[in-house]
Amino acid sequence: MYKILGADQREYGPVSAQQIIDWVNQGRANGNTMARAEGAETWMPLSSIPEFASLFGAGAAKTPPSSSLPPLPTFAGVVDTDAAAQTVLARGGVIAAGHCISRGWDLVMKNFWLLVGASFVVGLIEGAIPLLTGVCRGGLFILTLKLIRGQRADFGDAFAGFSENFLPLFLVGLVSMLLTLVGFAFCIVPGIYLAVAWSMAITLTADKKMDFWPAMELSRKVMNQHWWSMFGLLLLGILVTLLGACVCCIGVYVAIPVVFAAWAYAYEDIFGSTPAPTTQPA
Repeated sequence: MYKILGADQREYGPVSAQQIIDWVNQGRANGNTMARAEGAETWMPLSSIPEFASLFGAGAAKTPPSSSLPPLPTFAGVVDTDAAAQTVLARGGVIAAGHCISRGWDLVMKNFWLLVGASFVVGLIEGAIPLLTGVCRGGLFILTLKLIRGQRADFGDAFAGFSENFLPLFLVGLVSMLLTLVGFAFCIVPGIYLAVAWSMAITLTADKKMDFWPAMELSRKVMNQHWWSMFGLLLLGILVTLLGACVCCIGVYVAIPVVFAAWAYAYEDIFGSTPAPTTQPA
């Protein structure tokens, strides 16, 4: 088991060697990412650890250190969403729909009962009380992001929205839903635009502890630059859900957390600790 030092200078782990290999393949770690074996005191670049050296070869030294990447601020209490959006966009992240779905599938397979069970229970609550959409999805995003980042996560994290930033999550879910419905009432197109533009608002509110309106504005300003790629991911997510429903309707209970995890990966690629690679990893 290993711990790694993220771009935000926080320790992540302990995680398995295979998890680190997955992060390298996903472009989330490189040869200069600092790591140490559990119980060891010395931090070393991954390229200097025998178990991972073969992943990088001679080109590892030319890879810019992940620790030199500018970490994003928390955005809690942010007012100037223009400046915040410029900070995010300057990092150059991209949304690769197929790659997000692929990683979402892998994450669900590795944490099957946790993510499927949490998604099912949260879905029941959201279905019974639609006004709690933001709160329910916020908690599920917190759980999923913890797993993506290699942090300790448990079933209770799926309900963190009820205890962390409850009112902003409630408002971002309610306001975005109502305004999107109004948009759909006007020739559908405005509703589609707003659904994509505000697609990251709940996640920003949950992860960055932002207030509801700055989160919606930051999501809109950033997603305007990624609108078509996010639209493609949402369409692909609908297709995956429909395919899951075709498997005796049982497959939908797996498809939904896969799509949700893909959505979380897209968020992490744009707003996370390190920017996504500009090309999809082989």
